[in-house]
Amino acid sequence: MMNLKENMNNKVLISVLLCTRNNESSIEKAVESILMQKYQNIELLIMDDFSDDKTFDVISNLKDPRIKIFQNFKTIGLTKSLNLLIKKSSGEIIARQDGDDFSHVDRLGEQLNYLNQKQLSACVTRAINIENRKLTPRLSFYLPFNISSKFKNPYIHGTLMVKKDDLVSVGGYDEKFYYSQDYKLYIDLHNSGKKIYSLNKPLYYLNTKNNISTNHRLEQKYYFDCARKGLEP
Repeated sequence: MMNLKENMNNKVLISVLLCTRNNESSIEKAVESILMQKYQNIELLIMDDFSDDKTFDVISNLKDPRIKIFQNFKTIGLTKSLNLLIKKSSGEIIARQDGDDFSHVDRLGEQLNYLNQKQLSACVTRAINIENRKLTPRLSFYLPFNISSKFKNPYIHGTLMVKKDDLVSVGGYDEKFYYSQDYKLYIDLHNSGKKIYSLNKPLYYLNTKNNISTNHRLEQKYYFDCARKGLEP
């Protein structure tokens, strides 16, 4: 049940950004997990990054006035797709959702409360790994960003909620980073003095099978190392 603070927050529009490519088997569940949120003042912007399966057909058949559908006419990648959606968004709060994951029904409301109560620029949550039902991140969750970020990406991108003004102030996602764009964003926010923290509560269900991170592990590491060392890719 929502508390009074959440009801007051319902005046705040949250723009949820979902970029998808070849997620025909999971995209409907991902979308429904956002549309069924207890916090209802949302818009869901979906960008199909030129899928070659039936993903675009699936999302085109989803009928809800809060959904805005876009399509790239060639594959441009997650980073540029997200920046396009940021420009098209109307909310003062930006949230993420991936096309092969899904969110707990309380996720957006609880994150918005946390963002306001702690006076943060951004917040993320822990998640449950869909494959093994384990909590993630585990021990690294308890380490400060300046330590954990030296050896891994400490946050789960799909759980990100960030104030749009703060996101825009650091230039959005760095388009030189085709992969590890979220890790680069966290570093940019941190270096700009923006506060970003993680909820201990798992409010997201994370797919770790046949996704970007597993299919492009070497590319992810290269861009991660560039961001960590302050180098351009």
